[in-house]
Amino acid sequence: MTNITLERVVKSVLVLTGITVLWFLLYYFGTLVGYAIVAMIFSYMLDPVVNRMQAAGMNRTFSITLVLSALILILVWISTNIIPIVANQMVELAGQLNIQNIQSITQQIEERLTQEFTFLPNGFLSDNLAQALQDLLDVGELPAALSNIIGIFTNIFSAALIIPFATFFFLKDGTKLRRDILQLVPNKYFETTLSLVDKIETRLGIYFRSVILQSIIVAFTSWVGLTIVGLDNALSVGIAVGLANTIPYFGPIIGYILSIIVSIIEVGNFSLVLPCIIAILMVQMLDNVVLQPFIFSRSADMHPVAILFIIMIGAEMAGILGMLVAIPIATMVKITINQVRWSLNNYYVFRGGSVSDSG
Repeated sequence: MTNITLERVVKSVLVLTGITVLWFLLYYFGTLVGYAIVAMIFSYMLDPVVNRMQAAGMNRTFSITLVLSALILILVWISTNIIPIVANQMVELAGQLNIQNIQSITQQIEERLTQEFTFLPNGFLSDNLAQALQDLLDVGELPAALSNIIGIFTNIFSAALIIPFATFFFLKDGTKLRRDILQLVPNKYFETTLSLVDKIETRLGIYFRSVILQSIIVAFTSWVGLTIVGLDNALSVGIAVGLANTIPYFGPIIGYILSIIVSIIEVGNFSLVLPCIIAILMVQMLDNVVLQPFIFSRSADMHPVAILFIIMIGAEMAGILGMLVAIPIATMVKITINQVRWSLNNYYVFRGGSVSDSG
């Protein structure tokens, strides 16, 4: 039976205290923790660029300032050139979303489905749509909607101030912060913890850079393809498809559904449905044949079936956000388990005796 000593009691109290503090921070300061996580992701993606500039002889602080300034200028250009176009397309699309058009499109879809599937009752779609529209356009929900919109803009303004500032210091003092944290680790577990942190940071950096690059390419090619087939809102749909593609397996399905819905709303019939499906299909072929093997050759290290179930678990726990963070979290857990297992076999950590006593 394990003896209860003062050292064990102190360690248990410290662990429980750390878990309590972490829960408190996540519960009461979830938004700030989210900003910190986003800043860390940016630092993972930008760190290789900064390191190369530093290796070329540039001062690290100046390199970080230069890289962040370039990133901010790109984001400003996007916000002043791309976002207004997307916003205008969304306004035009919203103008077409009047009740008459929606009901007409719904009736067309319903007729097509009842012809193919005779067991479906008449009015199964249009009747439910009428109730959904009534709930959606309920005036009583307007104050809550406006409050949510104001909250979103407030969060965007706060994020624009906090995230670049935090990213700068993560890039500048990341090594020092890591060293200060590792100093709290007992010597017995130092090598395991150091190797674990290094592997997690390397893997997450590769993963996030791969996802961003893939999303940009998919968004651009979707925009080009949908423009060729004649979709007026191609830019908005292309960006949405690129963002959705960050979710493995389910992202492409979202892209198909979104392009189909927008095409029907634009022309009021099914004439653009097949061309849009073909355009998105071509993009997905490019993604599966070229992007996935080359971009994700080093970032994905899990079986496809495992990835599928991990994403479904993330969706059940936290919706779309859970689907987005499921793979990074699973990657961290897998690396941790593998590193601890390897350390148990090689460093004799977590055992009662030391290495010198094992012989």
